[in-house]
Amino acid sequence: MCGISGFVDFNKKTEQSVLHKMNRTLAHRGPDGEGYGFYNTEQATVGLGHRRLSIIDLTEGGSQPQTFQSLHITYNGEIYNYAEIKKELEQKGHQFHSHSDTEVILHAYTEWGSKALQKFIGMFAFVIYDEANKKIFACRDRAGVKPFFYYWNKGLFLFGSELKAIVHHPGFIKEININAVAAYMQYAYVPTPHCIYKNTYKLKPGHFLEVDITAATLQTQQYWNVYDAYNKPTLKISLPEAITETEKILTSAFQYRMVSDVPVGVFLSGGYDSGCVTALLQANNTEKIKTFTIGVPDAGLNEAPFAKEIAAHLGTDHTEYYCTQKEALEIIPQLPFFYDEPFADSSAIPTTLVSKVAREKVTVALSADAGDEIFAGYNRYDYITRYGKKLQNIPGFVRKSAAAVMDVVPAGAIPFFNKQYLFHSRYEKIKTFLKNPSEQNILKNITQQMTGDSIDSLFKHPISILPSAFDSEELNEENYSVLNYMMAIDYQTYLLDDILQKVDRAGMSVSLEGREPFLDHRVIEWAAQLPMEYKYNNGSKKFIIKEIVHKYIPKQMIDRPKMGFGIPIAAWLEKELKPFVDMYFDEAFITKQNVFNNDEVQRIKQSFYNGKKERAEKVWTLLMFQMWYDKWMNNN
Repeated sequence: MCGISGFVDFNKKTEQSVLHKMNRTLAHRGPDGEGYGFYNTEQATVGLGHRRLSIIDLTEGGSQPQTFQSLHITYNGEIYNYAEIKKELEQKGHQFHSHSDTEVILHAYTEWGSKALQKFIGMFAFVIYDEANKKIFACRDRAGVKPFFYYWNKGLFLFGSELKAIVHHPGFIKEININAVAAYMQYAYVPTPHCIYKNTYKLKPGHFLEVDITAATLQTQQYWNVYDAYNKPTLKISLPEAITETEKILTSAFQYRMVSDVPVGVFLSGGYDSGCVTALLQANNTEKIKTFTIGVPDAGLNEAPFAKEIAAHLGTDHTEYYCTQKEALEIIPQLPFFYDEPFADSSAIPTTLVSKVAREKVTVALSADAGDEIFAGYNRYDYITRYGKKLQNIPGFVRKSAAAVMDVVPAGAIPFFNKQYLFHSRYEKIKTFLKNPSEQNILKNITQQMTGDSIDSLFKHPISILPSAFDSEELNEENYSVLNYMMAIDYQTYLLDDILQKVDRAGMSVSLEGREPFLDHRVIEWAAQLPMEYKYNNGSKKFIIKEIVHKYIPKQMIDRPKMGFGIPIAAWLEKELKPFVDMYFDEAFITKQNVFNNDEVQRIKQSFYNGKKERAEKVWTLLMFQMWYDKWMNNN
């Protein structure tokens, strides 16, 4: 895993020193070396930058940018099946001079063009400059494990693994996209393909883009779509057969993620997903797998004892580290640098801490994300399955009458309940569900923390709702089920823009490569076709994963309520973080910003400090934006 950056400047004003500056903002992503390619054409200047974190082929043969014939590449990621592809290419007459997967990509692109992407098993974001055809080809892996940002405005195409590389180009016009800020306040992240800045985008997963340098045009194209898997007929397969085949596919996916010339470890939380990764890897490897867990007991976060018990049972080489609350709090001022687009998932803090611990012993760590999205693991899937139909079955006039009463009677006016934690936000969501009980509306409201009306009142100027994957209608009617719908949407939204962004930035903050074994595309393509009762069985979530894990880990050792990386944000905001809140919620700061309605910001702040603890997430989300703003808009 590395960092990439570069440009196509049709104004021909960008000097090589600018490319160096852009690239060096990504030094944390690649501390083992840097490389540059600078090319002049009649129409434009082209620059490719690379920061290297050596993982496969530690020799100079793995350095970048790399050239083959008229192709030049800068690449971030891993192609795990590169050895098999290399063999296929050799049979077609290709000759290789290194053991790197980078060289394989160049030869594969020469042989198959964009169709080469269909052969890759891996995580990747790369840019190829085709000097002979005067074309830029850039792509992103199917699930979006590797980030890719780009800017396209006034004759300038910029790209980077992180936004910080792009904003350091002098031609970049730094203007906030106010609608993206509204989307951030809604979801706690900016949804793909949008960015916090105008004229700046995230390349969608499963897409590539091409810049025609002669015509000065840019277009994007999809090469993989998760709905293609969900829209296939459900498999007619017995449960024992499904368990056997699922375990076989998972084992292959997990083993591929061990391909490396440097030490590899696994994040072990003590839950089913990380237990599955660890158990299958340890069962198929003679050497002890390195596993890592952290606990922050004084912050109420401690899965370490569960993980330790599982590690001992499986026989891994286990490291556990107990962090102090002070160590966790010290991460917060660093967040705006590494998360250079506003991001408010507080579990970035423990994810950064466990990455630091792991980096002392390994360069690559496997994370067990996406098990919930692929195998139906979230509690919200329970809620919609149990209550969605019931809401829809209430006669329309009853629902609308109840919602009308709730519009008139605010939550604060209801005795007893108005003092219950989260009652106000739940009251507003129930009112929304009564007005529109569609699955789309329920999912959107469960996953967002601010609804339309509250967002409108927060902003000083009118905002518009940005289109996103939440609006997708690509699931065929014959394949439609509420769970298929939710899992497909989560795969393209929460997983992509929250979890994967979090893990990438947290790992890269300490130059640790994070790998996602559940995000091998073969896993979702298989699981999407399984009968739903093999994933969600009478209220038992991730049913088939549990059946596999129980072969290796006793049920009584691992079967307990989902914990997650919970952080006591409300308590911290009341004490340790209150000086930050006071500084960044200051009226003068907000007035100068000219983004938010100060009265509404102060209302949210005061209601939290007056006892409405459910406002903590809104205060935290606002605080993370304000700290980001101070870092990237005031100081740069």
